[in-house]
Amino acid sequence: MSAPRAPLCLVLPLLLAAAEAAPSAPWCKIDLERNFFAEGGTFGDLNRDGVADVVAGPWWFEGPGFTRRHELYAPQAADPLGYSKNFFAFIEDFNADGWPDVLIIGFPGEDASWLENPGSRNGPWQRHPAFAPVDNESPIFGDLLGNDERVLVCMSGGRGGYARRNPQDPTAMWTFHPATPARESWGRFTHGLGFGDINGDGRPDLLEPEGWWEQPASLAGDPVWKFHPAKFGAGAQILVTDVNGDGRADVIASADAHGYGLAWIEQLPAQGGEIVFRRHELLSTGPEKTNGVQFSQLHALALADIDGDGLPDIVTGKRWWAHGPAHDPEPNAAPVLYAFLLRRTAGGEASFQPQLIDDDSGVGTQITAADINGDGRADVLSVNKHGIALFLSTAP
Repeated sequence: MSAPRAPLCLVLPLLLAAAEAAPSAPWCKIDLERNFFAEGGTFGDLNRDGVADVVAGPWWFEGPGFTRRHELYAPQAADPLGYSKNFFAFIEDFNADGWPDVLIIGFPGEDASWLENPGSRNGPWQRHPAFAPVDNESPIFGDLLGNDERVLVCMSGGRGGYARRNPQDPTAMWTFHPATPARESWGRFTHGLGFGDINGDGRPDLLEPEGWWEQPASLAGDPVWKFHPAKFGAGAQILVTDVNGDGRADVIASADAHGYGLAWIEQLPAQGGEIVFRRHELLSTGPEKTNGVQFSQLHALALADIDGDGLPDIVTGKRWWAHGPAHDPEPNAAPVLYAFLLRRTAGGEASFQPQLIDDDSGVGTQITAADINGDGRADVLSVNKHGIALFLSTAP
């Protein structure tokens, strides 16, 4: 059997460079898999060769060519009319052996588990249960505590909070630390979750559709965090960044994971000691177009510098067939993938310029964007019912 060949779009830039010509397209699309195995994926250097690899579904794809795939667990394609058992993937060395492991979060309301990298042994990846139930459809593995320790931010048992692992025993089940009181409406299929330092006190806060929970100075005894009402949106990941460069944290969120709407939500100077926000709609909450663009079901969002100007851009798109071909607005429309490029004026005004990346991929529940080819612009990984697609930036 002949060795797999590198995708043409990886070879073409080299040929064009030799001919002193630049690539004509800003993206090199690599279809890694056309069947449905997962709703999310990520990047990481699993074999420690200094080159980023792709993790998606039951495989990791070896960079920089991504033609060699290696099993994480036995592959089993899912029916696009249903769901997979793999919604999110994150990379972390859980057992501190120097080899990156893979955290998989399954179907909402079920479990998270981590797969142990066999390293130089080249054996199977052993699965270790981590935490259950993981509620909310936008859990995050990140530094909520602001101490460089990544925790699993989620809802569980009707409360918002985080699950923390035992560093002395990496195979022990993680401990949930609630940050909010119980809310009857919070369950496995709740949409919208995020974290970031809203009030500038150096401590990340917890964000959910109805507001933000202020992290206290001490977490001893798992105190309830202070709630501040605000309307962010029950869509997907709720992102925090300073959009307009005024030194205050703003919020980016989709309005409805299965409907329409995308906004950046500007933090204004505090009034009476309370932080207030103003919405700037990027996509309308109805079917009408904004700036010539509209699509539904923005079920995954990410921030990354797409065009290399040093500003955070939004990456999102349409989740295709989230509930099959006969539900939700425009379920059979093209699964588009978009970047919204941040633009700032000298006067401090901010806007976002939509840029189509692709119309045959879209998003799942997790979209990942990071610069893996070292050109200063983010690359994008799309994993969903249309398969697994990698978009490498190629613009000069």
